[in-house]
Amino acid sequence: MGDRPPGDIELASTKIQAWWRGTLVRRTLLHAALRALIIQCWWRQVLARLQAKRRRVALELCTRQLWAAVRLQSWVRMWRVRRRYCRLLNAVRIIQVYWRWRSCHTRGFFHGSYELTTSQLSLELDIFLGSQICRITDCIPFPIKN
Repeated sequence: MGDRPPGDIELASTKIQAWWRGTLVRRTLLHAALRALIIQCWWRQVLARLQAKRRRVALELCTRQLWAAVRLQSWVRMWRVRRRYCRLLNAVRIIQVYWRWRSCHTRGFFHGSYELTTSQLSLELDIFLGSQICRITDCIPFPIKN
């Protein structure tokens, strides 16, 4: 080492120092880039969790609204069927009252039955007026869906 001029040693030491500073800067930049990448990945996970939570809340709300609509529709259908049933029952009572009054006044009588199912009302009436017999059989369907 003693045979080199002092200018060459300074130049060589300057090159070594520049290389070392460049290595340190590159290492620092690499660490900074890795830390930024870690933070970005964490933030993306946070955003993904928030978005999943929002989707779940929206889905639950939609499901609740759908069930509310289904329940409301079933209540309306039940109300309409019940109203129709009550009308038919009232009609049967009116017919019974009329025929009972009629049979009392004509000295005749009638015998009848009805069967109520979920889809129709079946009526069977036998009217006896002296020697005459009148038989009435009818099925009245329920219009559940209009």
